[in-house]
Amino acid sequence: MDDGTDDGAVGAALAASNLSRLRQPARRRLLAGSRPVRVPAGSVSHREGETAEYLELVVDGLVRVFVTAPDGRGMTVRYARRGALVGLVSLYADGTGMPAGTQAVVDTTVLRLSPEVVRRAAAEDADVADALLHELADRVRSFVHEITDSAFTTVRHRVARHLLDLASQESRTGAGARRVLTVPVSQGELAEAVGSVREVVVRALRDLRESGVVSTHRDHIEILDPVRLSGELGGTWVPDRPRR
Repeated sequence: MDDGTDDGAVGAALAASNLSRLRQPARRRLLAGSRPVRVPAGSVSHREGETAEYLELVVDGLVRVFVTAPDGRGMTVRYARRGALVGLVSLYADGTGMPAGTQAVVDTTVLRLSPEVVRRAAAEDADVADALLHELADRVRSFVHEITDSAFTTVRHRVARHLLDLASQESRTGAGARRVLTVPVSQGELAEAVGSVREVVVRALRDLRESGVVSTHRDHIEILDPVRLSGELGGTWVPDRPRR
């Protein structure tokens, strides 16, 4: 969006982000040189260890931020929905690669901002610097919560996370760019994966099914609304709304 406009979907994403704190002139300045990028479902747009700087605003869709162990196992550390900023640490972590990669769970649009423009604006405008500090503070807080969630979370939470992780792997290996994601896992296999028993997992799936986010079958589970399912990871789902 080289003209600096932020109408429509981009405007809604900005309103749901920490950049909503900025007045219109500062917001327009940040958007100078930015461009929308469509990321197909399953695509890894940034890899762990990359040194290139980037900052992206999620306009629509769902982005998975993940780390990978030496044996190839992956762990999701964040699901980024509309209004989320991704990559800010790369602008200020000198001499180190990004600690995580990013992957689109469904077809996703991001607004790719110019790192040079953002860094210059932050250096010259205290309001821009303040907005970026709030964003970094939110990320630190969310990662601390991630640690406690991993240790003390509910079965429903673990089921939602594991289904999204499996869906991400399926889309990466060729399930396509469908909004409805099919996960080839039985309820028994799912119970084993999340460290619970089948009866408890069945109840969690029933709740998710009644909420309209999944459809269950004998040998697979369909994720009808991945974005709403990701809301399970942050507590009760509420629609995105502008920050006050």
